[in-house]
Order: sequence, then C-alpha cells, then structure tokens
Amino acid sequence: MATEDAYRELFPLAHLAENSPQLAQVGGRSIALFHHEGTVYAVDNRCPHMGFPLSKGTVDDGLLTCHWHHARFELACGDTLDLWADDVQTFPVEIRDGDVYVHPDPEPDVPPETHWRNRLADAMQENIDLVAAKAVINVDDLGEGFTTPLETAVDFGTTYRSMGWGRGLTILGAMANLYDDVAHDEKLRAMYVGVTEVADDCSGEPPRFDQYELSNRDLSKARLKSWFRETCEVRDDDGAERCLRTAAAVLPREDVIEMLLAAATDHLYMNAGHTLDFVNKAVETLDHVGWAHAEDVLASTVDQFTDASRSEELSQWRQPIDVAALCFDAHDALPDLVAAGEGREWDRPDDFVETLLADDPETVLDALRNAIREGATAEQVTRAVALAAARRVAQFATSNEFSDWNTVHHTFSYANAAHALAARTDAIDAYRPCFDGAMSVYLDRFLNTPAAPIPAPGESDRDPATIRADLLATFDEQGRVNEAGELVSEHFDAGGDVDALKQALGEGLLREDAGFHELQNVEAAFRQVAFAESNDERRLPLIATARYLAAHFPTRREREQTFTIAHRLFRGESIHGEE
Repeated sequence: MATEDAYRELFPLAHLAENSPQLAQVGGRSIALFHHEGTVYAVDNRCPHMGFPLSKGTVDDGLLTCHWHHARFELACGDTLDLWADDVQTFPVEIRDGDVYVHPDPEPDVPPETHWRNRLADAMQENIDLVAAKAVINVDDLGEGFTTPLETAVDFGTTYRSMGWGRGLTILGAMANLYDDVAHDEKLRAMYVGVTEVADDCSGEPPRFDQYELSNRDLSKARLKSWFRETCEVRDDDGAERCLRTAAAVLPREDVIEMLLAAATDHLYMNAGHTLDFVNKAVETLDHVGWAHAEDVLASTVDQFTDASRSEELSQWRQPIDVAALCFDAHDALPDLVAAGEGREWDRPDDFVETLLADDPETVLDALRNAIREGATAEQVTRAVALAAARRVAQFATSNEFSDWNTVHHTFSYANAAHALAARTDAIDAYRPCFDGAMSVYLDRFLNTPAAPIPAPGESDRDPATIRADLLATFDEQGRVNEAGELVSEHFDAGGDVDALKQALGEGLLREDAGFHELQNVEAAFRQVAFAESNDERRLPLIATARYLAAHFPTRREREQTFTIAHRLFRGESIHGEE
C-alpha cells in the first residue's frame, strides 16, 4: 500500500485533462500520464517491448497502443494483450485539491524473480527470442542466470516435443557445459542460445505423453538391461520407455548409464553418431540439473534408439571392405580382451593416434585390440579415438564439398561422447564405441586428401591478445580456414593462456547464428582440451574447432542483434533515439 508521503505532486488535473498525455520525470523515472474517460492513469513511458515512448502512443477504449510495434496495454493495471511485449509498469495516482499526484516507486505485484521466470516460460511457449533474451539477462542479474534457464528449458523440452530429446536439448546441454569456459556476457548468450534452440525445436510439435515405470521395484539390472536392449532392438518405444523409467527410478546411475551405453552400441554408429552423442548430452545435462530429473530426461531419449538408422545397413560400412563385420567381431572379442588385460596398466605409445589414422582397417582394429589386451581402459582407448577424430577435422581438405565438414564433425562428436561415457562406467560395453568410432575415422580418410598441414610448434613474440583479436577477425570473412588454425597454433607459440583462447573462441561462436554442429564442435573441443596431457594435445582440438568455425562463419548475426537489443534495454538505453 502506497503511503501518502511517497506521492509526488505533478500538475493541475485541468492541465492534464486538456493536454493528455503528459510526460513527467519523477524519482528517476520517466512516467507517462493519460486522462481517459474521466480517470488519470500513469505508466512507465518506456514500452516494455523495445523502449519506444508510450507518451507518443494513443488511448482508445481503455487500451494504450504503442505506435512502434502496436503493442496494446490495459491502462489500469498495465497488462498487455501481446505476450511479446510484456506488461507495462503502472503507478498509483491520487487527485488532491485539483492536482495530480503519483507514487513513483510502488511495490511490485510479483517479485522480480517470479516475473522473469514466468517471462522465460512465456518466451518458450510462444518461441519469442527477444523475450527469452530479456529473461535470461534479468534472471542473471537476480542471481539465477544458470539454474533458472537450464531447468526451465529442460522441463519444457522434455514435455513439449513428442519426438523427445533432439537438437534443441542437445544444444542446451552443450551450452551448459560451455558456461564455465566463457566470459560473463557469453555465459548469458550461451543460456540464451540454449533456451531459444529448445523453444524452436519444440515449436509446432505435439507434446510428449509419458509412459509409466513398471510396478515391480525389485527388478535387477541384468533383467532391465536385457529388456531395454530387446525393446530397442525391435523398435518398441513404449516398452523401452517403461524399462528405462523403471531403471532410472530403482537403479544406481552408473547402472542406468551402462544400459544406455549398451543399447546405443548394439548397432553401429546409430543415426550418424547422434544417438550416442544425444544420450551423453542427456546424462551431462543431468549433472547440471540433478538426477531427480532422470526419469523424464532419459525417457525422452528413447526415440533416439528405436527410430535410429543403423550403420551396418549402409553400403559404405559394407563395401568394399565389410568394416561393420569387423566391428561386430571386435565387440564379440571384448570379454576375452578385457580379461587378458586385467591387472595390467597401459601407457599410450607416442605413435598410437597416428596408427588409428592408418589406411587399413585391420591395422586400426589390431592396435585397439592389442591395447585392450595390454590393459588399456575404455576411457584410454576412446580418448585416443577422439584425438584421431580431431585430426580429421584439423586436417580437413577444403577442396572437399562443404557438406563434408559435417562428416568429420559427426565422427568427432561421436568419439567425444564415447570418451565421456567411458569415464562413467566400468562396463565392457564402454569399449564398443572405440571400434565404431575408429572405423568412422577410417571411412573419413579421403576427406584428408590432401591433408591440411597442422602448424608445427614454433616461437612467436606477438602479444597473445593481438593474436586472439586476429583470430576473431578470421570469422568476419569467408574462407580464412587455414589462417584460423595457424593463429591458434601461434597463440600457443606466444605462450598465450589457453583459457583466454577458449574465451575468444566462445565469443566468436556465440556472436554468430551458429548452427547445431558449430555449437557441438566447440563444446566437444573444449572438453577434449580438459583431458589433454600436453600442449600438443591442447593445440589439436582447438586448431580443429577454429578451422571448423572459420569454414562456417560469418553469418547474418540476427541472434546477436536481438540479444544486443535486450541488453541495451536492460541497461536503460534508448533503442530508437528518443525518450
């Protein structure tokens, strides 16, 4: 309730009645006052949509209409008829002795935290990027910049897309993983990208109708794992979802991950690697939002198993060499290989990754089998395959068709997911994707013909900050692919900070209208850097992702324009040039 002392005197009522609207500066606020149908109304002069002066709008039949984008507001309470605009702030008015008084600082109807959480939900429901940007920026200012956007988008994406986990939620998970690696403004952009990609992926889609877990709470891991794999095998999505929901409810998370990994590798390189990558992103997203969300999140991945293409059915995996059969033979040999290596420790030979890039698939598979026999863990061999896959990107020949960038990218994202999942379980199943990933690396070999040279380590006396600026400049023009890789290498030569380089790459990524694969690629590269044991291993994925980005940029930067508008409005700046 406003106190009498809080009111400020403005001008005579008669003056407003004859000269409506009037603009007043009160308590640091710009307030528009209207005399309509015998009543005085006061609203914030800045249209909540894009800041146009509402004093330049018109009032008719109790509605105030902004003249820029025609947003409409109910005068008494400020409610909008147009969700893309938001409600406008209203101010209490009193008439005393023929003069107009206004209270410039009323208590909000709802706490700001609640308001912006609700606006974030509105943005996703209506798929409005500007509202999403405003909400992300404001919840960050209120101290909820990571948790609120992430949890809201996860709940929305697993509810309102009948096909379940897809591109949008995978991007959201990748952006959550990037969050700690980028500067503050890029953190906001990352959350904005994740939220809007989920909203866009769900737009126009029917909602999901969930199945329920099984009633028997005493089912064993072995039984649930067997049932889940069998239902996925016969493409029974309802049965698979019930098994998976039950497992998420009753089993330890490492057992659930084992089930997912087994089913995702019962067939080879499913959905061009997307199945394993999407499952990994679902699990990584649960790291951020908590395992309490596991049933809904993991159940949403089921279609990635039951509807997936299977690479053993594709000619390139069968002809001229049947690499699919070679993979299945390697899978079958795993129990004996792992048993032989039990109790032994394996150190990766210096030439091991080079061997994985050989032109003979048997040579590649023999190297992996021997490593496992000698005690290599699933995490070690999948890491080696991820480095080999990064080499394919780093040495991609630009003489290839542009779409072939996606081919080497898919192998890299698959290998990264295999490595991530192998770190979560001791199950023998975690070895399987090292063979599948290595065969995808083998099949990609022609895309390195001729192989783009990886810049050799050297010395540079240039300022690393200047090098980073030059790197960002390569994204402003098409075709500066090799130059981008060379600048990353030079940054290492100059002793530049790896975290600063990652921040620069994050900035270059998030200012663009980056697509699904570019967002995936940077996140996977950053993850592989985190496991590097030498500067050479840090160089490789960053050179690879810089070249990949340079091949795909610049874009129109529409997303950045929307975000910039939201940021300027948050800071109280004028978009249109007058208040």
